[in-house]
Amino acid sequence: MSDNPIENPIDNSAESSDAELSAAVEEALSEAGVVVDEIKSLTNDLQRLQAEYSNFRKRVDRERIEWSERTVGTVLSEFLSILDDLDRAEQHGELQGGFKAVADQLIGVTKKLGLERFDEVNVPFDPNIHEALMHNTSAEVSETTTTQVLQPGYKFKERVIRPARVAVTDPE
Repeated sequence: MSDNPIENPIDNSAESSDAELSAAVEEALSEAGVVVDEIKSLTNDLQRLQAEYSNFRKRVDRERIEWSERTVGTVLSEFLSILDDLDRAEQHGELQGGFKAVADQLIGVTKKLGLERFDEVNVPFDPNIHEALMHNTSAEVSETTTTQVLQPGYKFKERVIRPARVAVTDPE
């Protein structure tokens, strides 16, 4: 090798192309980083929107079921006076023949829809399902007890449509 002060132009151009290549790679990596960050941001936005939409659908489905149940409950509550009349007719012996068949069908349909009648006697008084209309005292009971049902109560889907109207007896 000689100590020639003139540098080899091939070596100089290789160094400059290496520097250009290195700069281009760094610029591409920087741009790729920006694109990756943007993709992450858009992916997060998409996931958030999907979660919001899923929650929206669930809420709408719950509300639809709730409104459906409220509607059925409202319709069933309108039948309560008819059921009371059928009950009184049966107690007086007036419910017979074809009319009894219709009454049985009506009662069956309301039960099928989820209407539950409650008219138990000698059970502890529960203000959530009972409405006390008469009051007595007795030494025979140890807690406030329903002793007579004046009008049966009804529930639909664990929600009281009408409380049972009862006579209660308190301990002395």
